[in-house]
Amino acid sequence: MRFEHFALNVEQPIKMAEWYCDHLGLHLVHEMEKPPFMRFLADDNDQVVMELYQNPNAPITNHAKNHHLVFHMAFESSNAEADKSRLIEAGATFIEEKGPNEGTHLVMLRDPWGIALQICQRKNRLNKN
Repeated sequence: MRFEHFALNVEQPIKMAEWYCDHLGLHLVHEMEKPPFMRFLADDNDQVVMELYQNPNAPITNHAKNHHLVFHMAFESSNAEADKSRLIEAGATFIEEKGPNEGTHLVMLRDPWGIALQICQRKNRLNKN
């Protein structure tokens, strides 16, 4: 089997999808203009796909209330400091910053909807493809 996508039931899937495309480098691969307003977003290699939708039949998690290590999405960066500044200017909020070893810089933020985002600048990439 191969990973296809993960999904989040959110209050504002259209606005979130636009923000993720504008500021995190994702792109829209499929959308539905009627409820539940599904938006499928992919990374630049179309290897990781996220679905955002609004379905009233299921609860919407308040990610801002959860500790950032309960759930976060990590994005690879070649300059974590610059990306931190750029994302904060775009509406993200700062949580913490760590450098677990030489050459690695990890920044934890929350998107404007409270979902934790980790910006990862690593000396050695996790995925070498």
